Amino acid sequence: MKDINQKKFRQFKDNLKGKNKMTNIVEVTYNQTGESKKTNSFGMRDMQEKAYNARGEQYLLLKAPPASGKSRALMFIALDKLYHQNINKVIVAVPERSIGGSFGVTDLKKDGFFASWEPNPIYNLCSGGGEKSKVEAFKKFMASDERVLICTHATLRFAFKELEDAKFDNCLLAIDEFHHVSADGENQLGELLRSVIPNSTAHIVAMTGSYFRGDSVPVLLPEDEAKFAKVTYNYYEQLNGYEHLKSLGIGYHFYQGRYTSAIAEILDTDKKTILHIPNVNSGESTKDKHKEVDTILDIIGTVIRTTDDGIIIVKRESDGKLIKVADLVNDDQKTRDKVVSYLRNIKSMDDMDLIIALGMAKEGFDWPFCEHALTVGYRSSLTEIIQIIGRATRDSDNKTHAQFTNLIAQPDAQDLEVKLSVNNMLKAITASLLMEQVLAPNFKFKPRFENDTEPQKKGEFKIRGFKPASSKRVENILESDLNDLKATILQDDVMIKAIPGNLDAEVINRVLIPKIIKVKYPDLSDAEVEEVRQYVVVDSVIKNGQIIESGDKKFIKMADKFVNIDELHIDLIDQINPFQRAFEILSKSVTTHVLKLIQESIEATRIEMTPEEAVILYKKIPTFQSEHGRLPNVESQDFNEKRMAEALIYLNKLRREKGNG
Repeated sequence: MKDINQKKFRQFKDNLKGKNKMTNIVEVTYNQTGESKKTNSFGMRDMQEKAYNARGEQYLLLKAPPASGKSRALMFIALDKLYHQNINKVIVAVPERSIGGSFGVTDLKKDGFFASWEPNPIYNLCSGGGEKSKVEAFKKFMASDERVLICTHATLRFAFKELEDAKFDNCLLAIDEFHHVSADGENQLGELLRSVIPNSTAHIVAMTGSYFRGDSVPVLLPEDEAKFAKVTYNYYEQLNGYEHLKSLGIGYHFYQGRYTSAIAEILDTDKKTILHIPNVNSGESTKDKHKEVDTILDIIGTVIRTTDDGIIIVKRESDGKLIKVADLVNDDQKTRDKVVSYLRNIKSMDDMDLIIALGMAKEGFDWPFCEHALTVGYRSSLTEIIQIIGRATRDSDNKTHAQFTNLIAQPDAQDLEVKLSVNNMLKAITASLLMEQVLAPNFKFKPRFENDTEPQKKGEFKIRGFKPASSKRVENILESDLNDLKATILQDDVMIKAIPGNLDAEVINRVLIPKIIKVKYPDLSDAEVEEVRQYVVVDSVIKNGQIIESGDKKFIKMADKFVNIDELHIDLIDQINPFQRAFEILSKSVTTHVLKLIQESIEATRIEMTPEEAVILYKKIPTFQSEHGRLPNVESQDFNEKRMAEALIYLNKLRREKGNG
C-alpha cells in the first residue's frame, strides 16, 4: 500500500480530537422512555402487539422502522394463522440470504406465547447453493407436511414460475422488505402478487421499514393496495421508546476533488462505524473500489495482519490502537463469506470497529453497537438512505447518540456534469428534509371555529379554515401514508427545483402539491385532494416550526414569522414554503459561489431563449457592467437586466454541453 502524506495524518489526528466538527442538518432528541422495548404478557413489544391485533386480516401491510422487531411480529402472526386460522403453510421471503437468520428458531413460549417458532432447518433455503436446487426444495416443501419455509425473494420468484397459483391456497406469504415489490409490469415480485391475490386464497403479510421506493413507481397499484389493512409504527414512537439512545443527527459534508482526500475529516475510528463507499458507476467513485479501501486503511494507519475470519487488523497511526476492520467490498466469495459469518456472531462491542461496504450491510443487517453510518456519494433511493440510517439507530448501551453523515461532491463551475452535481445535491438535501419529517413527533390538526375558547391539548393544533378528513379513504391516507406521500412529493423533479425558494410558496402549496396528490391517488375527489393537501402542508410546516412560550401564550416560528398558536389560519400557512429549510441548509453548507452556481443551474432549465438572442444580449453586457460596476442580476425587476443575466446562464449551459460532447 502506498504511503499517505503527513498532512492527511494530521487531519485524521485533528478529527480524533474533535477539531473538525460538522453541523447537523437534522438533530432530534428523544426521551428514553423505554416504552418501545417493554413487553406484554405474551412477550410482545408495543409494535408487535399492534401488529398481532390485526392478525385476522387476509392482507396485512406492516410499516415499522428498523430494529422495531418486525421479524418476531411475523412469527406471532404466522403461528396464530397456522394454529387458529386454517393456514397450512408459511413462506417467508427475504431480499438476501443474510437476512434469513432473523427468522431462525425462536423460543416464544418462555415469554408467555402459546407456541414457539421452530422452522425445520432443511427448509431454510437462505444457505449456499444454486437456485435450481432451491426451487426443487421449495416444490418438495409445498408437497410435504412441513409448515414453514424461509427463502430469498429470488427463490420465491423462480419457484412461482413452476407452480400454479392454486398451490398457494391456504398459505401465508410473508414478504420482508416489501419495498422491493413494484407496480411496474417488469417487476417479477410485483407480478407474483398481482397473480396470487386474485387467483388463490393465500394470506399475505408485507413488512417494510420504508414503504416508498427510490423511483417514482408505486409499490402496489391503488386497487391492490386498498385490499391491505395497514399497521404503522413510526420512527418517533420507536426511538423515543429506547433506553439508551438519546439523540440522532443527520449531516452532510461537501467536498471537491476525490472523496478519499476528504474522508479523514469525518471518519472517527473511536466510533463504531459502517462506511459505505460509492457505487463504481457513480461520479464520486474513483472506479477502483479496492484501491479506495486500501487508501482508507492507509489513512487510518498500518495494516498488521488479517485474521482467520478475514478481519483486517490496523494499527492506528494516531496512538497505536488496534482497529478491527471488516472489508465487505472484497470480491473473493470465500473471504467475504467468512467475514459475514464473523459479523453475524458479534457479541461484544470490542469485536468490530469499522465495516467498509458497497452494496452490503444495509437492510436487515444487525450491528447494534454501530454509532455512525457514513455514506459516500448521493443515493438516489430514499429507501436506501433510511435503511442505512437504520443501521445506526439500534438501541445499545455503548451509545447515547447515533449519527448519519453523507459525503457529497460539491458542484464545480468547471465540471461538465454541473447539472448532475446540482441535482444530486438537491436530492440529498430533500432526503434530509424527509427524514426530519419522519423522525419528528406526530401532531393532530383540527378546524378552529368561531367562539372556540377551549384550550388546545398537547400535540394538537386548531387551525381556522382547516378542512378535516371527510371520508375513511382520506383518514387512512393521513394515518398510514403521510410519510410515503411526502416522499413522493420530495422526489418530484419540479418540486426539487422549487424547494430552494425558486417558486412562490403559495404556488408550491396550492398548485404543485395537489397535482402530485392527484397522480398518486387518482380515486380521490377534488374535495378529498384539498383535505389531503392541507394536512400535508400543515404537518410539514408545523414539524419544521419551533414552539416558543411567552407568558401564558404560545407562538410558533414558521420560516421567519412568529404566529400566536391561537391565531393559526390555513391561508397564513399556505404562504410558507414547507420545505424552506432546504434553502437555509444550502446557504449554510456551501460557499456563496456554489450557491450561485446551484441557482443558475436551476434557472437554466427554465430559460427559453435562442442562441441568436443570447449572442445579441451578450454583446450588451460589457456596457451594462461598465455603467453599473457589476454583472446583470437574474432576480432584477428590470426586464432587460434580467434577460441579459439569463443570456449569461444560457450561454454557460451551452458551453458546458458543447464541452461534454
